[in-house]
Amino acid sequence: MKINLFIIAILLIMISCNSQGKRPIMGKTVYQQELNASFKDASISPLKKKDLRHFKGLDFFEVDSSYIVEAKLIKTENAPTFEMATTTERKPLYKEYGKLHFTLQGKNYELTIYQSQDDLDDVKYKDYLFLPFTDDTSGEASYGGGRYMDVMTTDITAENTVILNFNNTYNPYCAYNDKYSCPLTPRKNHLDLEIKAGIKVYKK
Repeated sequence: MKINLFIIAILLIMISCNSQGKRPIMGKTVYQQELNASFKDASISPLKKKDLRHFKGLDFFEVDSSYIVEAKLIKTENAPTFEMATTTERKPLYKEYGKLHFTLQGKNYELTIYQSQDDLDDVKYKDYLFLPFTDDTSGEASYGGGRYMDVMTTDITAENTVILNFNNTYNPYCAYNDKYSCPLTPRKNHLDLEIKAGIKVYKK
């Protein structure tokens, strides 16, 4: 009996040590936790090796439900395919998918949303739409090159409305590592207000 109790005690100590050795995934929402987990994973993280060693979690603005808005989508008919400018000479193919009209802090805004033509044959990404934007925090509290938001075609309602959650934004990989090629946010996608929600600028 004493031996069994001794073995159980040893097992409990080992479990406790293992649980203390693993750092919990940082983040106040599931989205933040999943993004931090992907950055912590060396096999997929965009971070440089030296930065990954000291990575403790990305910085976010406080979660604010006022930055979750319903937008009306006006689809762009017969949009031409174009080469989107990037931080390198790479020119990925995109089409303008439509215009998103929404109200934020009592004012009306419009953002253009795009569809990657290179991803249409990829089962994993064929339903993704690309929404890049800058705002009055860009270059200070948030990354100067702008932030991105993914919108799914499957989330667009029959009435052509879709929910935009600015809390669930992310930086282009270029914000972390200059080896990447990232689409440049078009000037027309600047919002003349501070979006104090979502991802902040990366500080090493």
